[in-house]
Amino acid sequence: MRPEEFQLELSKQGIKLSTRQMDQFATYFHLLVKWNQKMNLTAITELEEVYLKHFYDSITLAFSETFNPKGKLCDVGSGAGFPSLPLKIVFPELEVTIVDSLNKRITFLTTLVDALQLDGVSLYHDRAETFGQSFEFREKFDFVTARAVARLNVLTELCLPLVKKNGYFFALKAAKSEEELAEARPAIALLGGKLIQAEDVSLPNGDTRHIIIVQKKKETPKKYPRKPGLPNKQPLK
Repeated sequence: MRPEEFQLELSKQGIKLSTRQMDQFATYFHLLVKWNQKMNLTAITELEEVYLKHFYDSITLAFSETFNPKGKLCDVGSGAGFPSLPLKIVFPELEVTIVDSLNKRITFLTTLVDALQLDGVSLYHDRAETFGQSFEFREKFDFVTARAVARLNVLTELCLPLVKKNGYFFALKAAKSEEELAEARPAIALLGGKLIQAEDVSLPNGDTRHIIIVQKKKETPKKYPRKPGLPNKQPLK
């Protein structure tokens, strides 16, 4: 997907990008490739692949009717800024908070946010487990997203504590997994969530992505998330 195709496909979804926004995506691509030479940000570095599998893929979140472009979004384990920063470019009013456990990734994201001249983006070097126990951030976000960071029952424990009541947790997965969803149902209920939908989204090249949407219905018990490392080692069942 070349940049002009990217622009055209988004316009079909009712998202019209300005010249400035297209320039921001071009800068994003340039910096991603440049920094990737010195640190492992992504295995995808070809222009057409980045525009399709990183930029367009991130923006598919906005195709959901539950998404509000003026909300507060937290991106857990964001890596190279996906999906939150492409969404921020498209929807400048979106407030974005990114938490990542690797400081060098935060260094890259700081450089990127400055180069793109994005306001309303906060970056934190922290573990999701400790971040989710912080009074400042717990149950403060309209949306929390994670993109292929871990299995769904683990992601739910890391993300749902950050979602405010009636807000949403979006898990972006490369493929549909009934087994993973079934495995995560007890954790979703325990942490105060309700599965709203699990839907396939088609990319313009015919590939599908899977978006799982969980709504926060009640407060998460205070003991969750557990200590760093524990959700991965002993996932909720």
